[in-house]
Amino acid sequence: MARKKISGITRRNLVKIMGAGPALIAVPEILVPRKARAADRIVARDPGGPFEKAMKEAYHIPFQKATGIEVVGVTAAHEPIALIKGMVETKNFQWDAVILSAYTQETLAAQNMLEPLGFENDPIVNEVAPHLRTPYIVGNYVWATVLAYRTDVYPAKGKVPSGGWKDMWDMKGIPGRRALRKYPVDSLEPALMADGVANDKVYPLDLDRAFKSLDKIKKDVAVWWSGGAQSSQLLKVGEVDMCVAWNGRAQAVIDEGAPVGISWNQATYSYDGWTIPKGNPKAELVRKFIRFASEAKNQAVLTQHVAYGPTNVNGMKFVDEKRKLALPTNPEFQKNMVKNDQAYWAKNQEKVLERFNAWVASA
Repeated sequence: MARKKISGITRRNLVKIMGAGPALIAVPEILVPRKARAADRIVARDPGGPFEKAMKEAYHIPFQKATGIEVVGVTAAHEPIALIKGMVETKNFQWDAVILSAYTQETLAAQNMLEPLGFENDPIVNEVAPHLRTPYIVGNYVWATVLAYRTDVYPAKGKVPSGGWKDMWDMKGIPGRRALRKYPVDSLEPALMADGVANDKVYPLDLDRAFKSLDKIKKDVAVWWSGGAQSSQLLKVGEVDMCVAWNGRAQAVIDEGAPVGISWNQATYSYDGWTIPKGNPKAELVRKFIRFASEAKNQAVLTQHVAYGPTNVNGMKFVDEKRKLALPTNPEFQKNMVKNDQAYWAKNQEKVLERFNAWVASA
């Protein structure tokens, strides 16, 4: 069979040229497939797990069809403060579009590590609720931290843990294996509410009281999880009976048929959104992507794959009625939930994390 030619050059010769390192510059641009050109591609960081498929279906694939710009999704550690700083300071941008929690965004914005987005007069982005965006982030979904539990354990082993965070701390009345997040956010707030602090008095955090409350449960914590996927697995296989978890991660295993329930009583909630590391050369491409990801119908597609609520005020109009019952934006759940104070965490996150890590490591 005759060797196929590309613009007069055989495939074998093209491979030789590409192997020549700098000589690749001499290859006409037309020989490089459009899909492969770095200029037509952005790398988008997301939390992984169910988000991998969710982001592809809701945003990556339809955005590429609409614009020709490829979006490559990557999973990275939660709260990547040091990673973002490193990229900005070295100008070595591994990520272009970055999903961050609202409080991590506040921390990085205060340190001039994020690019201003410039969406003040954009009609699509302005459909995102004002309290779910800033000049440096556009909220993409609302999430909640809930008490998740195995329904094959409760009520058989004790009452169903639906009375708020005090049930997580009630080892005598509701025995079982516990799992908490190995991070101060989502650990200190439940600790205070479990100790009797009213929902509207959680912030500013009384750190001494919070750590004293955690002292009461520390020896009974079977697992300190550090990632959403880990918390899902703990619930799915029954390694723990009760777990502090993000609602979307708990719902994912419920959707898979695992015997897991969610208590929304005293759940805390916040949002994650799209940001751009300061000085990123692909900022304009990313702005197009963020605008696309802010559209109500596109956000509604995301809820089909991960149970987090849309930030676009019109997003719930396009969500299936049954699915609305699993989202933290459900008005019935919101009645007894606590909004995460992102301003508090922006100011205190790093020093509180240092204290928390020392506490976890102590005997």
